[in-house]
Amino acid sequence: MTAQPAQNKARKATRTTKSKHLASVENAVDVDLAAIEAAEKADLIRWSPEFVVEHKLLPYTSARVLKEKCYKRLVFHHNDGGKITFSPMSIRAEHARTLVAPLAA
Repeated sequence: MTAQPAQNKARKATRTTKSKHLASVENAVDVDLAAIEAAEKADLIRWSPEFVVEHKLLPYTSARVLKEKCYKRLVFHHNDGGKITFSPMSIRAEHARTLVAPLAA
């Protein structure tokens, strides 16, 4: 084996200042913990077809028609334990699916 040559090169000094990302994170506005928990729980909410029709979250006029569309897999929904339910995520996905872009003038 050959001997390693001694390093004559000086090493770069490490930064003592904070990086831009770390400084921006520390200066960020404190977010309320309750608001974060509420946002997480909002995705766990499940609505029945009757609630969705009553509050006009989807463009269907009766719960029966909405259920039949779900049975045929034409509408985004969840099949929780054999019951048809809707989450905010499935409502958003259905709105995105049925979005009609306006014609350019």
